[in-house]
Amino acid sequence: MNNNDILIRLRYALDIKDNDMIYIFKLGGIDVTKEELQRMLLKVKKSSDVESDDDFEAHADMKKCNNYMFESFLNGFIIFKRGKQEPRQGEPEKPVLMIKDNKSVNNVMMKKVKIALSLTSEDILSILNETGVNLSNGELSAIFRKEGQRNYKECGDRYARNFLKGLAIRYRK
Repeated sequence: MNNNDILIRLRYALDIKDNDMIYIFKLGGIDVTKEELQRMLLKVKKSSDVESDDDFEAHADMKKCNNYMFESFLNGFIIFKRGKQEPRQGEPEKPVLMIKDNKSVNNVMMKKVKIALSLTSEDILSILNETGVNLSNGELSAIFRKEGQRNYKECGDRYARNFLKGLAIRYRK
């Protein structure tokens, strides 16, 4: 899955309107027009059955959502749902960007959606269970670990896709 695909699925799962998406991007520090947003949300056609970012044929009008834009959206989504958190005195400022490469996108997306929606690990396990994915608590905790930590596990597209599908089942009733 690419960032545009995740954005489309997240928007559908949580029923986020265009104006709210523009506002969320603004909270994350990026100004996006309605036309740019609609170009980001264009569906892409796969050229084959293999799912990889290289196999997507982009629309001529499609605007690619890069890692910086996507993480800014996720940061804005946390502020949108939970409010802006003021930094405490003496606490060092946290690094703004967690996505270092395309491999960590799914992990960061799951972490930030978990924070924004105030989900517990049990909530996430039940969301995944609704889609037929059985994951242990240890495996889930490995996905939420910091990249580089010895027990860190990369979140595959299968888990991310089923997590977004489970969110749609839960929040679009």
